[in-house]
Amino acid sequence: MNCRERIHMALDFKEPDKVPSFEMSIDNFKICEHFNEDYVFQGMVKSFNDTYDLCHGDTESLTSTIIRATETRSYIKNTLNRHINLYRKLGIDLAIIPFTGYILFPKNCDRTFFTDEYGRIFDLRKNPSDGMDIAYYRDGAFKNFEEFEKYSHLKVETSRREKYFKAMKKTEKESQGKISIIPAVWGLFEPSWQVFGFSTFSKLLANPRKIKKVFDIHGKFLVDTIKTFIDWGETDAIMIMDDYGFKSGPLMSPKNYRKYVFPWLEESCKIAHKAGLKVILHSCGDIILLLDDIIRAGVDAIHPIEPSTANPEYDIFKLNEKYKDKLCFLGNVSPQDLADKEVNVIKNYTKKLIKKLAPEGGFILSSGHSINPSVTLENYLAMHNTLKKYGTYPIFIQ
Repeated sequence: MNCRERIHMALDFKEPDKVPSFEMSIDNFKICEHFNEDYVFQGMVKSFNDTYDLCHGDTESLTSTIIRATETRSYIKNTLNRHINLYRKLGIDLAIIPFTGYILFPKNCDRTFFTDEYGRIFDLRKNPSDGMDIAYYRDGAFKNFEEFEKYSHLKVETSRREKYFKAMKKTEKESQGKISIIPAVWGLFEPSWQVFGFSTFSKLLANPRKIKKVFDIHGKFLVDTIKTFIDWGETDAIMIMDDYGFKSGPLMSPKNYRKYVFPWLEESCKIAHKAGLKVILHSCGDIILLLDDIIRAGVDAIHPIEPSTANPEYDIFKLNEKYKDKLCFLGNVSPQDLADKEVNVIKNYTKKLIKKLAPEGGFILSSGHSINPSVTLENYLAMHNTLKKYGTYPIFIQ
């Protein structure tokens, strides 16, 4: 059974040959070095700095140079290979490539930061502990609604997006079934607050007309992007990344999610399902108050059921009992535990996930978010080795 078939069976609540695995991202030098692979974005900080000097501080020239350089066939191929080769060596079944915003889709570049196509500003810095190049969200580009309205808004069908999409499909095909790669896109809520910053966004919530326009612009972009991926040949799944919660509950009232966000999420799912695509939602935080709405919208799977929330009821085992056959779960070994717990703790928790969630399908193993620089190599390998040892169907764990 290849990775694509394995993922589809899990999403359809059927038992594949073994429990599939997934990671949203692996930002960890120790793991890269162990498998003799370069970190996918390493060199980005130096590249921006050197190009800025080369362009004598002209940010328009810097931006066009960065964009041209990262659209070449060789750059795209090397970037995808760095990312996917690591996943293949780890034996991970499912990978994502982000196709909106963030690092791959900048709008304006400067020496130490960039603004993405939504209008979110990210600082480019080296992680203090290991020197890894990482982009950190700093702020929104807009101080008010009027600035947002004047912005040159999002365009779905760009040559850059299509180049990356076609390269992704080619990379997947060349793997000969050893990895499944799907496109990921930002949803509505996260970009809608991040383009302003949370304080300005919260004030805008008091103006229904203005805030609805913000959500509708991002909602239409989401829907049109999914339609475009279908036109370009996507047939498997899509991940929508949109953090709805924090440690103790939703970041916005459920009423406002139902008013502004979930109608667009439902439309996205309808379009995807009509074309045979599954929809995976990534959301951090405690979103237990929103899960019924998410299911009604048509989401097929959710990642990662964050294991470190403040709510004891937001527990992947309890939620699986309630939503079995309604939601496929991707998760949820805590990154914090992967960083500082003993190896046996990781082994035992991974075994528990497999034992409780994997029978009858509907479960894909991953961390409880992503693999950050503090995760130890030993713990990460313990998680995957435990999956290899106990994750073959039929599941039998004492």
